[in-house]
Amino acid sequence: MYVRGEEVLENLVTEVRSFYSLRELGESVDDCVSQYIAMMDDYSQWLGSFLRDSEETYRNEEWFKKFARLHKSPKSDRKGKKKSASLSEWVAIKGIMLCAQKSGEAEILFDALEDINNKIGQLENVKDFIEILKKSGLGKDTVYIVYIHNGVPEKIVVRHKKDEKIEEKFRFIVDLSASKNV
Repeated sequence: MYVRGEEVLENLVTEVRSFYSLRELGESVDDCVSQYIAMMDDYSQWLGSFLRDSEETYRNEEWFKKFARLHKSPKSDRKGKKKSASLSEWVAIKGIMLCAQKSGEAEILFDALEDINNKIGQLENVKDFIEILKKSGLGKDTVYIVYIHNGVPEKIVVRHKKDEKIEEKFRFIVDLSASKNV
């Protein structure tokens, strides 16, 4: 579980990793999803506490009403909705945004929750893609070299462990996948 203020850099970096099976790659993606879900739960609890503690003083202010309404709505209702203009006053200093208003805390928590929710969606897409690869029968002698950006696999290079040509089989898989989607 992630606690307020704890540094979490392991899934926020750019890296290239090799996986020696689709199972290993899938487990890595599952671990990331679990970490993001734990982080989302923590931030959601933090936001709930913040709103409860602020209700007495700020209940009639527009920012409080907006964030309280968003926090009460189911997560599925929030998916895909674009944030409206900021209700807090932010100042840019050397590329970093600074806010001294109470509403800024709620705003960054919602920003974090939205970003985490998007990452979970991207990781679920990767899991679906891994299932496609499993069905393709690439074989057990395959290495998957994965470009991971901000915690999400974005590119995968498929290599045969014995340096045999895999391009033809991969081209067939891609063509088959593309024709299924048409």
